[in-house]
Order: sequence, then structure tokens, then C-alpha cells
Amino acid sequence: MVARIPTIAFQGLEAVPVDVQVQVAAGLPAFTIVGLADKAVTESRERVRAALSALGMSLPPKRIIVNLAPADLPKEGSHYDLPIALGLLLAMEVLPEDALAGFLAMGELGLDAGLTASGGALLAALHAGDRGLGLVCPASVGTEAALADGVEILAAPGLLHLINHLRGTQVLAPPEPAIEAAAGPLPDLAEVKGQESAKRVLEIAAAGAHHLLMLGPPGAGKSMLAARLPGILPPLAPREALEVAMIASAAGGLPEGKLVRRRPYRDPHHSASLPALVGGGSRAKPGEVSLAHNGVLFLDELAEFQRGVLDALRQPLETGRAVVARVNAHVTYPARFQLVAAMNPCRCGHLADPEQACSRAPRCAADYQNRISGPLLDRFDLFIEVPPMAAADMARPADGERSATVALRVAAARQVQSARYAGEGLPAGSNATVPTELMERHAGPDAAGQALLSKAAEAMKLTARGYHRVLRVARTIADLDGAEAVGRPHLAEALSYRRPAVGG
Repeated sequence: MVARIPTIAFQGLEAVPVDVQVQVAAGLPAFTIVGLADKAVTESRERVRAALSALGMSLPPKRIIVNLAPADLPKEGSHYDLPIALGLLLAMEVLPEDALAGFLAMGELGLDAGLTASGGALLAALHAGDRGLGLVCPASVGTEAALADGVEILAAPGLLHLINHLRGTQVLAPPEPAIEAAAGPLPDLAEVKGQESAKRVLEIAAAGAHHLLMLGPPGAGKSMLAARLPGILPPLAPREALEVAMIASAAGGLPEGKLVRRRPYRDPHHSASLPALVGGGSRAKPGEVSLAHNGVLFLDELAEFQRGVLDALRQPLETGRAVVARVNAHVTYPARFQLVAAMNPCRCGHLADPEQACSRAPRCAADYQNRISGPLLDRFDLFIEVPPMAAADMARPADGERSATVALRVAAARQVQSARYAGEGLPAGSNATVPTELMERHAGPDAAGQALLSKAAEAMKLTARGYHRVLRVARTIADLDGAEAVGRPHLAEALSYRRPAVGG
């Protein structure tokens, strides 16, 4: 008899069907797993053996062969434990032959026969739903799997509970999907003293999902401003929240299995490697650019990142996806994120202060700023110099506009954009992400504005990308003002944020 249990293999955010075939046949006692399995999968033999022993069962003294089909597809991870154990229980006739008909299984086994969380439960549930199947998984990821609508979920804390349920002596309650409650207040813009120009740029960046670069000396408030961007961004739409959940599931699991409505905010250290930022590794995993999908990626001390790592951001910034190509894997992860970066003007950071600047100024500033390549700089929509705080500003009480007030204006501008681009067939679009042809149609300036833009494009030597990014920013400024058309004042403000202040 050959027992069959469906499961999956992960390739990026794609779940590939795998058929776990278990045969118990006459012959010398052996337990063999075939089908291009990695070490974690081959170690399933010992976990399954120990789990069955914990339940008072032992493997029959026969030849046991587990085949993971298709045999030429690499199998990685510990989530094959449960389907292998269930296949053995079927082959040993502990479970009825049709007990698992219509179900896909995944999960890791403990030595005490408990079921342990493994990443990818939501992806597995969505894949099972597409095939008209239910899902058997550990109880610890049951709420995550339950986020997939219309899929029957059997979430058990241990193998014994699952056996009892399948044999009709116990009933497992179906898990309920959960949405994360607000995890406490976010940092508020009202706490930032002074820096009114920077706050204005931050609002524009939030309203249009524009990439932002801040340049200023240490202690000017660049990181403080960036940390307050999530507080003025609108919450994730249901579709966006599911995309974020799928990436988190592939990366190792959702926090407590709950759907998150707050936009991701990732701030990796400047020592981050290329696989950590873009994705990859021996077992391809999403990188920071994908974990920041539909949210914010903040790169502090931008010039301290390795140049190769920064240049690898250019493709995700343009395409909204990160492609990881390896000899044994070629996977694609979504990576539509808003890039916010901050850097000092030079290594010492005090270029504008003759009393504190180093002896190599201003040459040190050119060397330091040229660590950022021109093509990467061209992908920033907004640039702002953040000056040092004046003593008078530091002595003033923090009485600026609160994040909640700014968030209302940002949400109104985003709603205008969503309505505009929904009519063009885009389910969710912002001024920074819609196709160029569509942007030209909706951001075409009036005659005075076009004359200003043409003159500025020649004087500032704007690239085609830079030209269109000015239009995108101007469209966002017009949306914040409630203007139907893009005018000369909107373009003038957008051009003021396009100064070629760094790089070369």
C-alpha cells in the first residue's frame, strides 16, 4: 500500500504542490526519504520516529520508503514532518484510509509529538484553497492559516489530538482569523521642534508614496522625522494587508498569526549584506525590501552602506519586485516600498560649520557624497536639507501640528489618487507608482507650468526619469491643495525639492 498526503514546497511566494508518498513493504528494516530532500527534511526520520514513540507506537520492522514527488524539485524545511507522519499512520492503518481525503498537511513535529510552528502557513492555506482542499497545520499557526477565506483548517496542538479528531473521538475547534489591535501610539510629529520645511516634505512624501532623501548634520532630527512617517501614513487596505501577511509568512511567520493593518517600517543597519537587504541566501528568503512591501524602508547613514548593496536597490525601486536568482532557485518577491534615506553631508558631519568642520572640507564632502551613485540618486523624488537646530527652537515647547491632523490631509490626498486611478483600472495606485503614461495624462501642467518645467529641465539637466518624478511630486502637491490641475506653483515647489545636492 502507498499512502499519499499532499503538501507544498515554497519558491518565493509561490507554493508548489508536493505529493508525499509513503510505502511500508517487506524487507530489511530501513527508513529512507528520497526526492531531493535537504538535511532538515532527511532529519524528519528521527523526529517522526521519536514522536510516534512518545505516543506508544513504534515503526514496523519493514522497509519504509518516503518519496517526495516531483523528485527533481528541491525540498527544504521542517514542514514535511507532519505529512510524513500522517502518511506513515495511514500506511500502518492507524488512521482510516480516507481520513485525510481533501486535506493538505504541513507542520514540524517535536520529539514529544507536539506540533511546532513552521513558516508559510498562510501561503499553504491559500494554495489549499485554490485546489479545493483543507489544511492540517499546528495550532500555533492556526489563526494565520485562517486568514485564507473559505478554507477548512484543522489546527492541532499535537499529533495525538489530530489522530483523535480524525478517528472521531475528539473535535478540534476551527481557528478564527485575528487582526492585530493597535500596538500602542506611534511617535508624533508634534514632538519635533522646528524643521517646518522638513515636515512639509514628509507630508508630501506620505501623500504620494514618494522616495525621500534627507541631508543634514548629526542631531538635526533626520532619524526623528523618518520615525514619524508611519504615523501619518494611511492604514493598509485589506488587499495590501494580505500581501504583507504573505511575505511575513514566507519569512518565518506572522506575529501571533494576526493580520496587521499598520504599514511595515524597516530600518536595517548600514552593515546589512546584499542578501539581507534584497533577499536570497542558501535558502532564498525575503529581504528587507520585501519585508517593507507596502510600507517604508528607512536607510540611515546612507553613505555608509556598501555601494554594491545600494545599487542593488535600483531594480526593486523601478519594478516593485526583487528577483533572487541562484543556481538552484529563481524566485521573485514583491518589493513596492517607499524609500526614505538620511545621510550626513560629510564624514565628520559639520560641513557648514567652519569651527567644527575637518581640515579636508569641502573636498571630504565631495568624496563622501559621491559614494552614492547618480542612478540611485535619480530615483529619489524629494530631497531636503535638514539644518541644525537653532538654540531658540530647542528652547521652545513642542507645540507643532500633531500627526493625526497631518494624517487626515494625507488620507484625503490618497483617496483622491485612489479614485482617480481606479477609473483607469488600477485597484490601488499612488502618484509615485502609477505608469508614466498615466501620470502624464493626469499631471499635465498648464501653459505657465509647462514653460517653467521645460526651462528648469534644461537648466537642471533633468533626466527623463527626473522630469517625470517632478511631475509626480507636483501632482501630489496639487492633490494636497485640492487642485484639479497641476499649476505653476505646484511645479515650482516640486522643482525646489529636486536640487542636485549630492553625488555625481
